[in-house]
Amino acid sequence: MTKRKKYSKEFKLDAIALVVDQNYSQAEAARNLGVNPNMLGRWIVNVR
Repeated sequence: MTKRKKYSKEFKLDAIALVVDQNYSQAEAARNLGVNPNMLGRWIVNVR
C-alpha cells in the first residue's frame, strides 16, 4: 500500500492560481505539476 501524498496549502493555492488567474486549463496545470486533474478540480471547488 502506498502512502498518500500531502500537499501544502501554499502549493494548492499556487496550483489554483495557474487555472484561475493565468488561464491554464485544469488538465495542463495538473500535468505540469504532476497531480491528478480531478484532485486539482476539487481544490478549486473547495476554495471558491
